[in-house]
Amino acid sequence: MELTPKQVVAELDRYIIGQNDAKKAVAVALRNRYRRRMLTDEMRDEITPKNIIMKGPTGVGKTEIARRLAKLVKAPFVKVEATKFTEVGYVGRDVESMVRDLVEASIRIVREEKFAYVEPKAKEAAQGKLINAIMPAMRKSSRYSELSEDDLKAKVISDLQSGKLDRIPVELEVDDAPKNIQLGPIGMGGGGADNNIGDILGRFMPKQKKKRKINIAEALEIFTQEEANKLIDTDAINKEGLEKAEQDGIIFVDEMDKIASKGESRGPEVSREGVQRDILPLVEGCTVNTKYGNIKTDFILFIAAGAFHTAKVSDLIPELQGRFPVLVELQSLTEEDFEKILKEPDNAIIMQYAAMLLVDKVELKFTDDAIKEMARIAFIENENKENIGARRLHAIMEMLLEDVSYNASGENDVPIELVVDKTFVQKNLEKALKTTNLRKYIL
Repeated sequence: MELTPKQVVAELDRYIIGQNDAKKAVAVALRNRYRRRMLTDEMRDEITPKNIIMKGPTGVGKTEIARRLAKLVKAPFVKVEATKFTEVGYVGRDVESMVRDLVEASIRIVREEKFAYVEPKAKEAAQGKLINAIMPAMRKSSRYSELSEDDLKAKVISDLQSGKLDRIPVELEVDDAPKNIQLGPIGMGGGGADNNIGDILGRFMPKQKKKRKINIAEALEIFTQEEANKLIDTDAINKEGLEKAEQDGIIFVDEMDKIASKGESRGPEVSREGVQRDILPLVEGCTVNTKYGNIKTDFILFIAAGAFHTAKVSDLIPELQGRFPVLVELQSLTEEDFEKILKEPDNAIIMQYAAMLLVDKVELKFTDDAIKEMARIAFIENENKENIGARRLHAIMEMLLEDVSYNASGENDVPIELVVDKTFVQKNLEKALKTTNLRKYIL
């Protein structure tokens, strides 16, 4: 069942506060993919994704929106930083590598899906293989010496399935993975596919075995993987992964503003514009060579993002601007937003810290006035220092709970309740408040 745009926004609301315009834009882009699949082949080939540029300060949710979106629909997704790439002909990563990374992510998703499907059968075969391997050693044990062959096998199966044997060490022969030796990109300007000589030789050479000392739980996992590999058609996975990347892939290009040229192009500006011109064919639609085959980029959804403080979106080359028709502006976070971020999302920050400290038997209880105070301090800190958005809350939480985290040892028998109120917040953040001269804000 494909999600409607409203359902997508509702799912994103569970983790991201505010930024409704950006959520709507990605939700519509996602739904348009479903709509496109419902069309005739002739019409489908004519419709390409409407790429998006997200403009907004750091820490307001740009990356999180794209990441959650990909996770929501289980689409191949990669996040790259525009500043990591260099113009063709220069030393560094070429822009086509982002497409190859997308293909790798896609094949990994397909492989995991296929593995989940064959896992029960693979695990059954692995258990049989492991039982035959450990039966001779079990026969020598006084615990099993009196049992008949059938009773011994039944006992070993029962103990194996219940986990009683998990920690027992064994020495077994397992497949030796080929060495990961990268030759690097082949081709002009690094444009060819990355080549791993271990993978290449592994296709033609017989698999080597080596003895390893591991426990039975690890052995079962290794044997299950080996048996699953026998049941899975690698070529079919690669083909399906390539197609999935081509039709459903999402590439998130962060720090797009850092490659925008301002005014006359000279020095580093020329290189930045060169990277833009290299990205342009990918966004327009071209064919990229990967070690799994060629992939067309026509239907990959590109989401670009940047703060665009010193540069403007209009500073990008016109051709590239035209390939990102949807521009959404994300707003700076308010004090109320910080308060909601602390407690409302499914992965709320105070829930994360409370769960971590509960491991060491410290039960945190945050009062409403404490949450309001933390939100207020985070907002003022961003105003007085660098505005790092919601990331400021993590800095405040670390400082607030530094002593508690350091002293918690888990040695007490029952959890110790610690109430974090406004006074506790002001006392423990006093150092930060003095540093930024914020004591005048505390009443």
